[in-house]
Amino acid sequence: MSDTDQKPGDAKPVKASRNRRKSRELALKGIYRNLMNQADFRAILRELADEPEFDKADQEYLRKLLDGVLAEREELDRRIAVFVDRPMQELSPIEHGILCLSAYELIFDLSIPYRVAINEGVELAKIYGGTDGHKYVNGVLDKLAAEARPGEVSRHTR
Repeated sequence: MSDTDQKPGDAKPVKASRNRRKSRELALKGIYRNLMNQADFRAILRELADEPEFDKADQEYLRKLLDGVLAEREELDRRIAVFVDRPMQELSPIEHGILCLSAYELIFDLSIPYRVAINEGVELAKIYGGTDGHKYVNGVLDKLAAEARPGEVSRHTR
């Protein structure tokens, strides 16, 4: 019997999830590992495959985020540094990772609405960041969004 031929009352078919929030969480863990010990993309991906939530993530998007952030890290840090109140190396590694991840979406993935990129960064900061870290992340990302996507931001602030 195929997944579409199920009888009423049968369990729902198990589908591969395309959960982008899980992809962002796992990408953050990978970015954190890279910030802490300079691990490369392949090593990080192998480690992430052992995470219990790995199969629930959108694998393609996870790879895109992780590869993109690692490849563009210098550019991301340069763009973020304008909006932070301290040297980048003094940021919490988690908040630094969140800022890089969200900045990547804001700058390089225009398919993600800017408000989604900011909200997802804030949610990650609420879960993984320090007390009130989400407020800091929100403030930095708001400023970056205005610089990176001025037309989109101005359309939503009218």
